[in-house]
Amino acid sequence: MKGWRMMVAAAAVAVSLSAPRPARADYAEDAGWGVLTVLANVVYMPVKTVYATLGGITGGLAYACTVGDFETASNIWQASLGGTYVLTPSMVRGEDPIAFAGNTAATSAPAASDPATDATADAPGAGAQPATRSRREESLPSS
Repeated sequence: MKGWRMMVAAAAVAVSLSAPRPARADYAEDAGWGVLTVLANVVYMPVKTVYATLGGITGGLAYACTVGDFETASNIWQASLGGTYVLTPSMVRGEDPIAFAGNTAATSAPAASDPATDATADAPGAGAQPATRSRREESLPSS
């Protein structure tokens, strides 16, 4: 009985030693990307903070100048206050995107329950009224 256990243990050790090991990057490469990321953040973070601060102030002024039009101020705030504030090593390597400005495309898309867009999408040319577009929508590039 003791010999059988020893053979199973020896086989398990042999299988675990012969199994392929995952490739690992050396520590010097990881440290290099980390140092580069820190140096990039020394410049990026203050610039992004100033941009966000000025955008917050500009959005507040736009809100006041348009007599409380929240949509105008919100568009400015989303572009300036959104986005990436801290870079990561994967961003510096180019694996992940860096969004300096926030995403404003979501606010300019028409709502799915809009009857003007539903009528033109279901039956184009079937006597449906053309949807009126605001000046902001006309200036955006088509996607």
